[in-house]
Amino acid sequence: MITEHRVGEQFQFPIGESSQVAEARRKVAALAGGAGLDETQVGICAVIASEMGTNLLKHAKEGEIFLRTVAQGAAQGIEIVALDRGPGMADVGRALQDGHSTAGSSGTGLGAIVRMATEFDIHSMPGRGTGLVARIWKRDFPGARNALAARTGVISLAKPGESVSGDAWYSESSGRRTVCAVADGLGHGPLAAQAAVLAIESLREHGDAALSEQIDFAHGALRSTRGAALGVAEILHDQGIVKFVGIGNIMASVHQDGTARNMVSQNGILGHQIRRVTEFQYPWSESATLIMCSDGISTHWDLSLYAGLTTRDPSLIAATLYRDFTRGRDDTTVMVLKITAAGDGPNP
Repeated sequence: MITEHRVGEQFQFPIGESSQVAEARRKVAALAGGAGLDETQVGICAVIASEMGTNLLKHAKEGEIFLRTVAQGAAQGIEIVALDRGPGMADVGRALQDGHSTAGSSGTGLGAIVRMATEFDIHSMPGRGTGLVARIWKRDFPGARNALAARTGVISLAKPGESVSGDAWYSESSGRRTVCAVADGLGHGPLAAQAAVLAIESLREHGDAALSEQIDFAHGALRSTRGAALGVAEILHDQGIVKFVGIGNIMASVHQDGTARNMVSQNGILGHQIRRVTEFQYPWSESATLIMCSDGISTHWDLSLYAGLTTRDPSLIAATLYRDFTRGRDDTTVMVLKITAAGDGPNP
């Protein structure tokens, strides 16, 4: 069974001083309480965010923490991602051992995070930096943890100086089918956000229709807006294929068996001018990784240059691409989807 994996709003915290660590700690505690985690688990979330933030200051001097609520079926949890551009680690396994430290501390931070988190993963490269992800699920997490799950990692941020992002995205799964999309409203700010959100709402409303028909419905829904770029992928698990329709500047690619295949997007502006919708089809296996980006991410990246990254948690892949390839002058969304054993994230 493939279970749905959803997200709530994502919160970004630049970390450059201890007061910002405390701010992230308070926010994650509020999110965890709102997601229904018990008092002990709320405390665990707070400790993990604090340990991650402290490690950023000690080892990289600065970095970022991203927080969001996540859900798998009826189960809810919290995801915490820490990201830096620091010196990186030559030996990740050793760094995870209690007692190892390069900053003169007790060396228990990473080991404590691993023990407390329901799921944990890490990726680091010397000279590039380090990414960590931890998830804490409610104690009554159902037995679906041992089933296959469509896992979505995402970094989605507004253009610097804007209060809302003009990008939107979603991912939904069932037993035989996963649909995911990234929409990028033209321009920035509230009007761009309106167009992107309407595109996603239309896809949700007409999710049972054929992919090309979903695009037609979204095109009609956006006629009164400034328009948007949109990429929609439909994975048919039992057929081993992924279908894709892209309108405008949405980048999408499938990575499997050591190869990468870019998916074709067509020229046009959804809601204003599109040609006849063409649906493209590509091979898909449950070991594949799907990546979709708005144009806030440069397309000049190659995952093969990041040793071991394709085997890591999708949130780490998304965070790494954001860190190294964000343009910094646009709304930014990078979404990564993988099929994994729920609750059985990769071991560092």
